Amino acid sequence: MKNENLVPKVRFKGFSDPWEQRKLGELFNERKEKSSQGELLSVTINSGIVKFDTLDRKNNSSADKSNYRVVRYGDIAYNSMRMWQGASGLSMYNGIVSPAYTVITPRTNTDAGFMAVNFKRKSMIQVFQRNSQGLTSDTWNLKFPVLKNIRISIPKITEQQIITELFTVINNLIAANEDKLEQLKTLKKLMMQKIFSQEWRFKGFTDPWEQRKLKNIAIRVRGNDGRMELPTLTISATQGWLNQKDRFSENIAGKEQKNYTLLKKGQLSYNHGNSKTAKYGAVFKLDIYTEALVPRVYHSFTVKHNNSADFIEYLFATGSPNRELRKLVSSGARMDGLLNISFDAFFNINLQVPIATEQMKIAKFFRKTDNLIAANEDKLNQLKKLKKYLMQNMFV
Repeated sequence: MKNENLVPKVRFKGFSDPWEQRKLGELFNERKEKSSQGELLSVTINSGIVKFDTLDRKNNSSADKSNYRVVRYGDIAYNSMRMWQGASGLSMYNGIVSPAYTVITPRTNTDAGFMAVNFKRKSMIQVFQRNSQGLTSDTWNLKFPVLKNIRISIPKITEQQIITELFTVINNLIAANEDKLEQLKTLKKLMMQKIFSQEWRFKGFTDPWEQRKLKNIAIRVRGNDGRMELPTLTISATQGWLNQKDRFSENIAGKEQKNYTLLKKGQLSYNHGNSKTAKYGAVFKLDIYTEALVPRVYHSFTVKHNNSADFIEYLFATGSPNRELRKLVSSGARMDGLLNISFDAFFNINLQVPIATEQMKIAKFFRKTDNLIAANEDKLNQLKKLKKYLMQNMFV
């Protein structure tokens, strides 16, 4: 009778034998070679083993590296004090690592790629945490003499290798999509710089942009009609509009909600809160709801006919209005984190804007760009969810 506890939920066709329990000391030897020569490598929590010079990190290693450990292609190296956080990886390089790391090399019938994925699983990291030595998290240390006695379930080598191939494909897809996403974001940033500086123009547009006060192209929005059951939102400088229940796990408006502003789809709000990503606040157009309630302290407005709300949102995203906003800040942020910028002062800032048709053209272009970025983010998230599911169900 099969031991059901040693059979994974998801499996490749043709494999049915229960997995075997083995000690890690039966599957790996510790590599104890030392050398001062070779490329310096580092073990990271998120990216495994990487070349040190690719990290944005100061090299604090001493000139004397005679005690550094040798790493060969196909070895697994891990941070003995951070194994419980997932600081391990399969090496794709030959090189050397700090003596703070442990290097292990697979024995016959052990696929290092399979084990590297296994070591990253949440349940395995919990095992490493339980077995780590030390009184506090800062002194946890999982050297090989302790690691080798940990028991682990593994299949035969052929199944290990097929699982490795699957995760290699998934990891490559994730890496490729992360690169593509980063390239798209970089491209958008470049295009915004060039287009909003008027260095690049769409064909057919040659008229210079005009300086207009915000109050000449927008109308203030305030008050509500008493409906308190509408979604209650807040602005995140990095994520835009978020439902308060999603961001804070509850509606934090309290009694103040009766004074919130009723914002309709296509209208905008300026959160004049100071943050690292938006030093002078952020403007976002409402597009995820038909109607919503937003904090009264936001400066809410709608653009007049022949102007594009999307264009105004992107204009603020470039940071070009910051020069005007900076003039209005007489002191630092208030106790509530808001900059001392009144609505009237905000509405009197000067903006450089083109004619309506060019506004629409620019807005449409960047909306398409954002949709492309969002589609790639969704694809990347789906791949990560697939990987997480397989890691939970293809192992014992």
